[in-house]
Amino acid sequence: MARSRRKGDAARRHAECIRRILMEARPAGLDFGQLMAACELTRAQARDGLAMLRDTITRNGWLPLVYSRLDGYMFTLDPDELERFEVSRIRELLTEARRLADATIAPHAAHAPQDKRVQYIVTQIRAVEATLDLIA
Repeated sequence: MARSRRKGDAARRHAECIRRILMEARPAGLDFGQLMAACELTRAQARDGLAMLRDTITRNGWLPLVYSRLDGYMFTLDPDELERFEVSRIRELLTEARRLADATIAPHAAHAPQDKRVQYIVTQIRAVEATLDLIA
């Protein structure tokens, strides 16, 4: 299932432009503002293009796309860069899962302790949290 908000031709064109610009910039990366300027895209178009690009990378056998605050967006096969990006994203997801569990699901479960659906959600989110914690 595609994550892109827009799956049409425009998003594909934006993704291709972003891919071309990032390939030209290799091995350096570009921050979001530089990427927008180089591709002459609006913020929304650049976000849609990046989402579409991420959706098509594996299918097309392209290099992995990573992001860092220092280097921006870039394609790389450097194992250290890939590991840094993966660990960073996993920690972000872990934080999101913990916040969801603690701020929304736990209070819901406290008010509906007999609700099987809520108990199932608690079990599943805790399992996700444990898995992410192991690999972070």
